[in-house]
Amino acid sequence: MHVLIINGSPRVKQFSNTDKILTKFTEGLSENGTTYEQFEISDKKQWEDIRRAYYANDNILIALPLYVECIPGLLMEFLETLSPKNDGTKIAYILQSGFAEGIQLRCGEAYLKILTKNLGCEYAGTLVKGDNFSIRFFEGNMRDKVTGPYTEMGREYAAKAGFESDKCRAFTGYEIFPAHMRLMLRIVFRTIGRVMFTRISRGWGCTKPLDHRPYQ
Repeated sequence: MHVLIINGSPRVKQFSNTDKILTKFTEGLSENGTTYEQFEISDKKQWEDIRRAYYANDNILIALPLYVECIPGLLMEFLETLSPKNDGTKIAYILQSGFAEGIQLRCGEAYLKILTKNLGCEYAGTLVKGDNFSIRFFEGNMRDKVTGPYTEMGREYAAKAGFESDKCRAFTGYEIFPAHMRLMLRIVFRTIGRVMFTRISRGWGCTKPLDHRPYQ
């Protein structure tokens, strides 16, 4: 099987969490002979090549981050240049975000089903996973802890030609955190999380405190 992979993140490859996920995913995908080619929506110079590959391939995987409950505008701009295929092509998706609970991504997942139909293709499932905000801030083992599980999902996609399996559905994790976890996370974000976000913001050149409200 050969797969066309489209990284739908608007971030350039260097800063794309989605690209770092795909790095691990494709390790598992290609273990047993499955081949792939990958393109980046963030690089408009690739768009013509992506269009040619889209029409030439019948197994397509689009990986994207959730932006305001739906897909990034740059990816939508590209998709609007495509014509429906109506030839049995299958499209699967990796939908990732910083939100940790699966329920936060379900609106975007529902739209991807509609999108597939509008493109004249068959829906091959969506791998839904949150809690990925920190990927590009980590290195080495800390990053692998977050992205490493996607290697197994690459193997699963290669075996099933999609994400319509119990293993893929379980990969999402909690749909809604139980009460005790919500309480614990509230405490963490008000203490340790606040310290970490303050350090990150200083690294970006911010000089005001996180709770600064100049227009209050």
